[in-house]
This record gives sequence, C-alpha cells and structure tokens, in this order.
Amino acid sequence: MQRFILPLLLVLLAATGLASCGAPLPNYPYAKEPDPRTAEYVIGVGDSLRIRIWKNPELNTDIQVRPDGTITMPLVGDVHAADLTPTQLKHEIKKKMSVFIKDEAAVVTVAVTDVRSYRVTVSGNVAQPGVLTAERYLTVLEAVALAGGPNRFASPAETKIIRIGPDGKVRHIPVRYDLLAEGEHLEMNLVLLRGDQVFVP
Repeated sequence: MQRFILPLLLVLLAATGLASCGAPLPNYPYAKEPDPRTAEYVIGVGDSLRIRIWKNPELNTDIQVRPDGTITMPLVGDVHAADLTPTQLKHEIKKKMSVFIKDEAAVVTVAVTDVRSYRVTVSGNVAQPGVLTAERYLTVLEAVALAGGPNRFASPAETKIIRIGPDGKVRHIPVRYDLLAEGEHLEMNLVLLRGDQVFVP
C-alpha cells in the first residue's frame, strides 16, 4: 500500500505547484506597441481648438471639430482638422490663408483646449462596463479601475486589448490583469489608444 502512496503524493504536489503558477505569461512584444504620449497629439472629432493669426485678430477663432472632422474659419472656409496634429493643421491653415494674406511671416498657432475625442471601451465582467472619456491617455490599469474593476465572475488573467491598427486589421493583445493589479509585469500596462477596447472575460 505504501508504494502507491508516495507516487500519489508526488502527483498531488506537482498538480498543486502547477495550479499556483496560474496562467502562463503571454509571449507578446509589448514594447513594440505605440505610446501616444511620446508623439504630438492627434486632433479628433469633438475636440476644441484655439486658433490665432498674428496681426490678424479678425481671423482668430475658438472652435470645435465637427462630426465630419472639419472646422470653419473666417476667410478660408472649411478646413479638415481630424486626424491631424496641431502642427499639421497649422501648416494647412497657413497654406489656405496664403491665397488671401501675402505676408510670408504670418504666424499661425493652433492649441487644443478641450479633449473630447479620446474614448476607450471597457467591456466584459467589470462592475461598470461602458465607454470612458478622458482628457488624458489612460493605461489598462486606470481604465479597468474607472470601470469599477473586475467583478466576481471575471477571469482577469485572460484580459485582452482589442485594437484596430492603422491597416484596419484587428489585433488582440493579451494582458494578465491579475499580475498588473499586484504591481507585476508592468510592461503589459499599455497606454490605450483612442478607440481601444479592454475586454475582461
């Protein structure tokens, strides 16, 4: 009888050890994902802009980007603003204005005064799933916390970010939220891009 007990104990210990390890770490190149904080902000629909034209105060305007992505300025009319950085929009405005204002030294400034286009979605087994709007970029930890955190039915180890790339393809980025919540493997705590969805199964 004893010769059967020892192998059984070894099997139980091995099983316990495997269980304590939890789900395996994802093999994903997190460092290759973009961090929007390192680049100039990209204007989106609903954002408010302050546009100033030096020595031409009659052309100054404070305006919100319309649903079609455009703004309307005095003299030059409609200008597409969405998906441009403030620097790119500044050059676009200056180019359109050059038809009317011949001063090569004319200075145009564009500032984003109110961010309303940055939205991410947290779905699945969280306390308050839905769309989050923020004035600054959110990380995975921050977004899930704002959604009330995982509920008692959740599997945080199987969390994923659903992201649409510039090529239009959908990527599923695995995230061990259970480890992030313990302050471990923070390379998975990615900064969320506009339109990202965090799904907690």
